[in-house]
Amino acid sequence: MIAAILLAAATSLVPVLGATPWANAAGPPETAGRVTVVDVFTFDCINCKHVTPELRRLRAAFGARDLAIVGVHAPELPEEHVHANVVQALRDQDITWPVVYDDDFRVWNAYGVNAWPTQLVFDRRGKLRATYVGEGYDAQLERTVRSLVAENR
Repeated sequence: MIAAILLAAATSLVPVLGATPWANAAGPPETAGRVTVVDVFTFDCINCKHVTPELRRLRAAFGARDLAIVGVHAPELPEEHVHANVVQALRDQDITWPVVYDDDFRVWNAYGVNAWPTQLVFDRRGKLRATYVGEGYDAQLERTVRSLVAENR
């Protein structure tokens, strides 16, 4: 059963880029030709908060030409379902990249996510190349992004 679920998990950016509605953007961000990190989180999760500084560092290091960061807010607690609370948390946590509200867990389920936080790393062609579940993978995430940015230059 687990193998069937893993095989059915999405390997492209289609599920996240087709989702709605969005915070910090009018719609999905431009990802074509960029390495894309999709961060699945919920705003009150301490482990998720620990990942955010590394995402900011990556964004500063690689810039918008080579790297896109996309958040997927999958709420756990009742207050995390309130979009005004999400917007305030994004402001408080200095999360400025586009974030899709995944209130019904469609994006979460499409990728077979099972824990907060999860980072999905896609290459410049939009193919899933790495997944990191939990916190503490900053160095590995940076190496993966660096390697994928260097590909096809």
